[in-house]
Amino acid sequence: MVATSPPGTLPTPARDGEGLTACPYCDALNREVEPPIGGRVRCGRCGEVMMTNRPHALDRTLAAAFAVVVLMVGAVMFPFLELHTFGLTRKASVLDAALAFSDGLTMPLAVAVGMLIVVIPLMRAFALAYVILPVRLGRPPAPGAHEAFRLAGALRPWSMAEVFIIGVVVALVKVAGMASVSLGPAFWAMACMVLLVVLEATSLDDWSIWRRLDRTAPR
Repeated sequence: MVATSPPGTLPTPARDGEGLTACPYCDALNREVEPPIGGRVRCGRCGEVMMTNRPHALDRTLAAAFAVVVLMVGAVMFPFLELHTFGLTRKASVLDAALAFSDGLTMPLAVAVGMLIVVIPLMRAFALAYVILPVRLGRPPAPGAHEAFRLAGALRPWSMAEVFIIGVVVALVKVAGMASVSLGPAFWAMACMVLLVVLEATSLDDWSIWRRLDRTAPR
């Protein structure tokens, strides 16, 4: 990685083979330099940000992971929607949305929906908490912390609770003319969880976490 440069300038990519890291965007080899707190490091060739050093990044990420777990439990346990039409009331939970495809050949779709909107977000939150909590407490990393953090990164594109919420909102626009719809506690829990996931993604500082894992790992 490259040294932080003044505004408007970019450092020159390294030419030797020592202390180098490839840019994930253009594959240029850049010399490893620790960014200052609150600073960022850009690639010397393409100018893309390769690493940041955000203050309190661990605290924000850990808090978001715990909050995601709590909100997801609430989203599963409480009603998501209530439909009122012709004197009849129908309540639906998040699991009901997944199980709606559980008949016959659509069973794999039900499993996929449940994994994408419930299981994978929980797995990622647990993985982040498992990695960050011991390091934040000043203890050695938990066994398998490096693998767990890689898993959390790999699961990020597959955590689709936000896509589910957008789909529900679009569906509600079409259903509103046929029935009276009430949003349950689970809907607001999922909406808050989506906001937290976005906040966690913007505050997550991969470089700081990898650095702490390497520095506190037992030798």
